[in-house]
Amino acid sequence: MMITVANLKKNYGETVACDIAQLQIGEGEVLGLVGNNGAGKTTLFRLMLDLLKPDDGQVMLNGIDPALSEAWKEQTGAYIDEGFLIDYLTPEEYFAFLGKICNMPQSQVDERLKAFERLDNGEVFGQKKLIRNLSAGNKQKVGIMGALLRKPSLVILDEPFNFLDPTSQNVLKHTLTDYARETGATIIISSHNLQHTIDISTRIVLLEKGQIIKDLPNQEGSARGELIDYFGGE
Repeated sequence: MMITVANLKKNYGETVACDIAQLQIGEGEVLGLVGNNGAGKTTLFRLMLDLLKPDDGQVMLNGIDPALSEAWKEQTGAYIDEGFLIDYLTPEEYFAFLGKICNMPQSQVDERLKAFERLDNGEVFGQKKLIRNLSAGNKQKVGIMGALLRKPSLVILDEPFNFLDPTSQNVLKHTLTDYARETGATIIISSHNLQHTIDISTRIVLLEKGQIIKDLPNQEGSARGELIDYFGGE
């Protein structure tokens, strides 16, 4: 899916949350959004998903303004925070619900969930727990699996590596890389984990105070040096 951002602005009082004159994300790109706390990453995601109304400008998803049409929703999978979950269901019930609203038969839901067995690692499926009673990491897994379930052409994940143990973080990197290769989907992730972002992204955009400071190609990790220099470290 192609995404175009033009003159997009969102303020909270005197605080600038988003001020992006132009951003285009091509079909099949894996875009990493990085920046310190308050940089505007989550605000940009919420504007893309029509969860916030901009003060000015617009986002277009394959030429569709998400504020004016819901056609884009069929092609989009996202997980921003626990508010996307239905926490009084078990994970199995939640995935069955997602399947129903996407007109997927349960057999297809079950088949697609098999692709997440490594990410699950025996911690989500078959536990007979409500989502609200899962650990933060396992809630994160449920949200990510739900976002990918119907194989959308646009995937938006906010801090997907949060709360995951090191093994699960590495599995998720492979899961997202394989998904991008197999489907050609556009994937946008935000993360404070520079190394994971560098590992999976084909391009990295650095935000600060709602503005794009750097837009870096990342073939074979080529953005690493510039990002390390910017944030400090070795």
